[in-house]
Amino acid sequence: MKQRGRHRRRKQGRAVRAFLAGTALALTAAATMISASQATVGDNPGALEPLTRASDTRALALREQLVPQATLDELASGMGRPVGVRAVLASADRELRAASGCTADERTALPVAPAAQRAYCWDAAGTRGWRAGAVTTSGDADDDGWWNDNRVLLSGWSQGTADRGLARVAFVDANDLDHLRYASALLVVPVDGGRDYRALPSRLSGMVWYQDKLLVTAADRLYVYDMNRVQRTTVDSPAVGRVGDGWAAHGQRFVLPAIGSYRLTGSDAAPRLGALSLDRSTAPDSLVAGEWTPADGEEHSRLWRYDFDTDPARTGLLSVDATGTASAVEAYETEASGIRGLLSHRAAGTDRSDWYLGRDPDTTDRQGSLWRQDTEGAEATRCGSENAPRCWGVQAGPLSYWEATGEVWSQSGRALFAVPLGSIESALG
Repeated sequence: MKQRGRHRRRKQGRAVRAFLAGTALALTAAATMISASQATVGDNPGALEPLTRASDTRALALREQLVPQATLDELASGMGRPVGVRAVLASADRELRAASGCTADERTALPVAPAAQRAYCWDAAGTRGWRAGAVTTSGDADDDGWWNDNRVLLSGWSQGTADRGLARVAFVDANDLDHLRYASALLVVPVDGGRDYRALPSRLSGMVWYQDKLLVTAADRLYVYDMNRVQRTTVDSPAVGRVGDGWAAHGQRFVLPAIGSYRLTGSDAAPRLGALSLDRSTAPDSLVAGEWTPADGEEHSRLWRYDFDTDPARTGLLSVDATGTASAVEAYETEASGIRGLLSHRAAGTDRSDWYLGRDPDTTDRQGSLWRQDTEGAEATRCGSENAPRCWGVQAGPLSYWEATGEVWSQSGRALFAVPLGSIESALG
């Protein structure tokens, strides 16, 4: 879905890309220190194993369930006309600190190699009690990287537990990359026919903004949000939902109500949904998903993809059959565990996809690792005198590829950062 102002933005995009092509940040002296435990290479996940049996792919099927239009209309009637992304950005009053303003402890969370080209740290007051999770951008929403007239980063945050907690999305105004500002919206689910809503109690591990929809992982399902249906709250209260004659969202000024969900149908064989990302190198564009497994376990993980629908009446939704089922169009098993970030990208002129896996450190390591894997083998980014693979963030976070700038965005701890995909390729050993 193309937004207005494309011609004018092409010139701006070229200027932004030229600006981003400068010298990478010299972020921290800790980036040159590799512990002895990081010299191990025994966690090489090897080659991807294709999953081709119907019983394997059946467990990955998703059943679509959209919220009735009458429910969404009822909620809008009670809360007022929905607003969009621009309204949230206009209220952005919190700032991210540039790398030079990050504390030494915050900078140690960043990758050792490749070094971040740019990095930022979240303010402590606005994120206290919240845990950083997924990342997606307007580079996912539209291939030119803009949403209307704005460049936007979305950062997911969770509080509490998977069944009793809160989830919110920080909308970051990225028009001026030297001064990032943000405001947040609470993720909610309409109930009682749209006369109320409840919080989404999920630890956000995956999030993709595609066209006008935002897809978010929640244990055994994906929730779908319409970016044109942001609603303003009217009551500043710790409550969530209708409060007397007003609407509250745990102190947030905006809510994003779900317009549908996709639930895994594979029963006990179904994976726990983890990392998500968008792959624009396929035809049609596809949603890539990874299985959540413990970082220090022996359990293998599954990686797979779904096609997005090409019907203009179903923008941002997955392709489904007559029963409303979205089937995996490609699936693999990897020996890697602890996958927290995932990308798939097909190099120009080839029919083979490279899969990039950001993996958490296990109990004996400090840094996470970043691997490129395909059906022939795997390589990791390496660093230090031992040429070790433990070079990624302390907390391996999401991976989101901004095609227009060639950058991969991620989070580690309280740090938000970008690394050129070309730098990742150069660091692979």
